[in-house]
Amino acid sequence: MKTKTIVLKFGGTSVGSIERIKAVSKIILSYKKKNTRVAAISSAMSGVTNDLIKKTKLISNNFDSAEYDTLVSTGEQMACALIAGKLKALGQNSRSWLSWQLPILTEGNYSNSRISNIKTKELKNFMNNGGIPIITGFQGINSQLRLTTIGRSGSDASAIMLAKFLKADECIIYTDVDGVYTTDPRINKKAKKIKKIFYDEMLEMSSLGSKVMQPTSVQDAKLNKIDITVKSSFVKKEGTLINGSKKIFSNQIITGISSTKDDAKITIIGVKDKPGVAAAIFKPLSDNSVNVDMVVQNISLNKKETDITFTIKSDDLKKTEKLIRNNKKIQYKKISFDKNLSKISIIGVGMITTPGITYRMFNALAKKKININVITTSEIKISVLISNKDIKKAVACLHKEFKLD
Repeated sequence: MKTKTIVLKFGGTSVGSIERIKAVSKIILSYKKKNTRVAAISSAMSGVTNDLIKKTKLISNNFDSAEYDTLVSTGEQMACALIAGKLKALGQNSRSWLSWQLPILTEGNYSNSRISNIKTKELKNFMNNGGIPIITGFQGINSQLRLTTIGRSGSDASAIMLAKFLKADECIIYTDVDGVYTTDPRINKKAKKIKKIFYDEMLEMSSLGSKVMQPTSVQDAKLNKIDITVKSSFVKKEGTLINGSKKIFSNQIITGISSTKDDAKITIIGVKDKPGVAAAIFKPLSDNSVNVDMVVQNISLNKKETDITFTIKSDDLKKTEKLIRNNKKIQYKKISFDKNLSKISIIGVGMITTPGITYRMFNALAKKKININVITTSEIKISVLISNKDIKKAVACLHKEFKLD
């Protein structure tokens, strides 16, 4: 019988103290006892990376990007050494492995690199001889042999890519929640854990506000066909399986409901309609790192003017207003702004084959007298913009409407 290979990943709260480090060492050992090859990826202990970032700001407001990555990657080194040290104290053959020692090769800019390759020959030899490697997440080295980091929550991506290059059977993400829920349990107490979710559904949920996994990590898993299980390192409970295979249950139309806070809506009224006008509006925003979300365009009856509505984060509102007013490439009649808004989205692959979902969503919100500002749709999601004050009520009524309670 083939020996299974499993990659485990532990987040910052899972390794947040010496007691937690001892606890995750026991979790790693429990897999080892099942005659499994185990490799673990660790984040930095919670708070450590933030503390290192604060130190850079005390040095300079324009801290060198290469040195920044060298500094903030030290948190994972500490956590990995402590876990490996505990496993050795428990009589195991374990060692920490820093990104440059494998190496984990990356491409792209500092602080936002992507893993391109992981050399696994020595790692496999070590694991085949019963060793348990504890590998730093969140980092790699570039073609200049400089340390790079792969974005906040990048340890998930490290684990997924390690699972790819090790050809692992399973990748388990240990965190402080025991899985993915139908909606945020802090907003709706009737939220329930999802046993199994498609990559595309998880991708939508993570990009629409669910903090369980970063969208880029889910994308990596989908592209490389890596099954992920999300579970808690604090309690012994079954987690959520994220993969691309057929659903166990086919009667579930909507899988989950996501919501975001602090959105703002901007409408540019009476824009002179001509080819390239939308690009002229959004290019300066892109150049200044303003993330545009929902976009709706209405052409006037005479087809000479258009109204363009889009949403951004409230924090970017002043910057966006200034960029639009200073934009000489567009002509318009006026601009209106609206903040204190939230986006709520229903997500599920079941809606592709089920008519009437849009009506049911809008009807449920109308019954609760919740006004909709903007609507956008895709094959597997419908998103609406509503007032912040209605978010709890909206989540509750949609959760009930689509039988998720």
